[in-house]
Amino acid sequence: MFNKNSNKMSKKIKLGILLMLVMAVSFQCKKDDPIVDPPIQDEGELITTMNLVFTDSAGVLTTQTFSFQDPDGPGGNAPTVFDTIVLSANKTYNVAISLLNESIAPAEDITVEILNGADEHFFCFEPSVAGNCIVTRTDSDGQYEIGLASKWNVLSISQGFMLIKLKHQPGVKNGTCSPGETDIEINFPVKIQ
Repeated sequence: MFNKNSNKMSKKIKLGILLMLVMAVSFQCKKDDPIVDPPIQDEGELITTMNLVFTDSAGVLTTQTFSFQDPDGPGGNAPTVFDTIVLSANKTYNVAISLLNESIAPAEDITVEILNGADEHFFCFEPSVAGNCIVTRTDSDGQYEIGLASKWNVLSISQGFMLIKLKHQPGVKNGTCSPGETDIEINFPVKIQ
């Protein structure tokens, strides 16, 4: 009889110990804060360089490239290259924009990323001298224009500026410059001669 009670008592002790371990682990899990990864933010790419390649649509003038380069990005040091766009009056140019991140080696071609996400990007062109340079975007994402390729109809002799903005518009692109964040904004001096 002593052995039976001993055996029952041993089982109760083992069961009690097991129950206490389970409760301890359970309480321990509840005390720990859950591990949560920080939210992923869709940060814009660093764009250090904008190149504009102008080709005379008549094929008469030499192709010209005008650039903006700021190797350390916004803030910090001043741009190392900031060209004035010099164009001939009464001409039409086909213009191609390329964007680079030259803060890393090899340089990253941001233009490819814009093409891959064409439905999220839109270039805005705002001339300071209205009517002397009319810009028409000539590329499309299938629904809206993009602006990596454009046609510039240059009219009379004048001087001013051309503000070029790249808007990042995921889920809100509507063919206008209103929605979205600005990835890069350059106000190029322009001389029409």
